[in-house]
Amino acid sequence: MPHTHRIPSLLTSLALGLGLTLGGLGLPLPAEAQSTQKTAKKPATKKKAAPQRSKTRKNAPPAAIAGSPASPGMQAASAASAKTAVLDAAAAKSPARPLAELLQQAPLEHWREPAPENLVWLDFQGSGGTPAQVLIELAPQFAPRHAANIRALVRGSYFDGLAVLRVQDNFVTQWGDPGEGADGQGAKALPAGAEARLPAEFDQPLTGLDLHALAENDGWAPLSGFVDGFAVAADPAKTPQGRAWLTHCYGAVGAGRGNEMDSSNGSSLYAIIGQPARSLDLNISVVGRVLKGIEHLAALPRGSGNMGFYGTQEPKLPLLRARLASDMPEAERPQVRVLRTDTPTWAELLQGRRHRSGWFVHSAGRVDLCSTAVPVRVTPPGG
Repeated sequence: MPHTHRIPSLLTSLALGLGLTLGGLGLPLPAEAQSTQKTAKKPATKKKAAPQRSKTRKNAPPAAIAGSPASPGMQAASAASAKTAVLDAAAAKSPARPLAELLQQAPLEHWREPAPENLVWLDFQGSGGTPAQVLIELAPQFAPRHAANIRALVRGSYFDGLAVLRVQDNFVTQWGDPGEGADGQGAKALPAGAEARLPAEFDQPLTGLDLHALAENDGWAPLSGFVDGFAVAADPAKTPQGRAWLTHCYGAVGAGRGNEMDSSNGSSLYAIIGQPARSLDLNISVVGRVLKGIEHLAALPRGSGNMGFYGTQEPKLPLLRARLASDMPEAERPQVRVLRTDTPTWAELLQGRRHRSGWFVHSAGRVDLCSTAVPVRVTPPGG
């Protein structure tokens, strides 16, 4: 079956998402000490004052979250915010601990192990010809059709021998079929079991999701937080069930598409390597996130062409192999754990990021969605 993803159309879609024009497209102390004596006063010794512990700064919650009567979506939002309030209140009473100590002392049940069938190990040639590896977790809860198709592509060795096509500074690294032309025909056929077109999976109902909300509003949606470590935004008043979607935060992996919403299939993927691209939210299907190795994708040479695509005279770094962890012998699988965001450990971590101390002179008193990365541990086999 021919490969139908259109790179020029993808350029158009991404350019529109960034607000770019199409004309040029080729396609994050004690107070003063002073001792007094009867005979003389010693000069006061000033020491650096500790930053004041500010109150957590929140945006006023919308009526939908403030307790209006209620569609299922509004009820789900209120429940998520209530769970957050309980965890945050308990964390505020805990003594602050350094992050390394906090994670080291986190009990095992505060971590989750992603399902092996949702873990993709991608080997490619990094900068200077050095082999590099990236670990991606698929998000079937949000993009089930794309996740299934990407599994089929990986099992059919589709990505093996393809290439990194594009590295745009402060934006994305994209990989796929370097032989795909303007007509959408690829040099490499899709393997058996892989679909050429998939319906858009931009969002899904908020109800039924185990969302662990942030107290803060991130400015792009009435509600934001995490589902299994994935950064999620939501609008509880959008349809009776509410809507929730994966966001284009650093490390997010999306499926490139053409102009038609149903023109993606997961054969051309990109990862956000710069500032969050939230204007792309709800416009492209986000299919997963990078758990490990994003630094390799971010360190690749930038393309000189429009939108960071490599020119005809620039070498395209090859993809060497893609594998699902579920297809690897258990003895060869690294152990992967992601911190759960419904735990006191996570709430304490957030509290520490809101209220900085030590070197910090000013404490912001808040966090935001895309700068609040969920910790990941990857242990080599037998480690």
